[in-house]
Amino acid sequence: MNTLELNGFTGFWQDLGKGLPRPRAIVVVSAHWFFGATAVTAMERPRTIHDFYGFPPELFGFQYPAPGAPDVAQEVCDAVKPVWCGLDRDQWGLDHGTWSVLAHLYPEAEIPVVQLSINALKPLNYHLDLGRRLAPLRESGILILASGNVVHNLQRIEWDNPDGAFPWAERFDDAVVEQLAHDPGEILKLTEHPDYKLAVPTPDHFIPLLYLAGVAAATGERLDPLVRGYAMGSLSMTCYGVGVDLRCREEVGAAGLPHDVPADQTNI
Repeated sequence: MNTLELNGFTGFWQDLGKGLPRPRAIVVVSAHWFFGATAVTAMERPRTIHDFYGFPPELFGFQYPAPGAPDVAQEVCDAVKPVWCGLDRDQWGLDHGTWSVLAHLYPEAEIPVVQLSINALKPLNYHLDLGRRLAPLRESGILILASGNVVHNLQRIEWDNPDGAFPWAERFDDAVVEQLAHDPGEILKLTEHPDYKLAVPTPDHFIPLLYLAGVAAATGERLDPLVRGYAMGSLSMTCYGVGVDLRCREEVGAAGLPHDVPADQTNI
């Protein structure tokens, strides 16, 4: 729903997109392409994937017709060698973890976009290492975007607390900010945090952040929060930037989930 709404977070994404240098292309790691291989989209015209149900028809009708970039997909595969990365020419596309953010960052959908999958069969340090390997792509004008939620527990959603957070969610989110500020290369220490299992019951939404941590570890740049806030008790809306010199904003008003569909039956 953040795609269709103007709130504190989507307004921030719009402002950020206006202030960033225009990239040559965008490589996105989305929590929603989580399957058993490392692959990158390599089609000329990636489809807009509506990988959810229970939402209003307007969201299913939304299209983000950004061009693909087979040449950039090959650059990604070359960058991560000797790790194998497959070229997906006809299967995936741009899922809502990608277009819900890009719809506000770059609403014209003119910049080429490729998605890099999250290999669900690999350990967490594999993804941190891939982030390090991707870092040189930024030198050629490629933006690396990671899309997920650092705290993402749909089973603990509190419907009547739209902008609040459980204490455990705040503690873990604060610990992530602290770790990334001082040593992003050691982000996996957070798996030992007492609130990790509540904040990260499944790894899909946490792993995208590992790619940014890998980039920051490889370049020595700061990885700072750009905007912070919470939704429905058990979701963190904190966004980070590598080498982005902006004062962190505290925002509220993230879009909620449909009340007539249980959270555990809503793919978000």
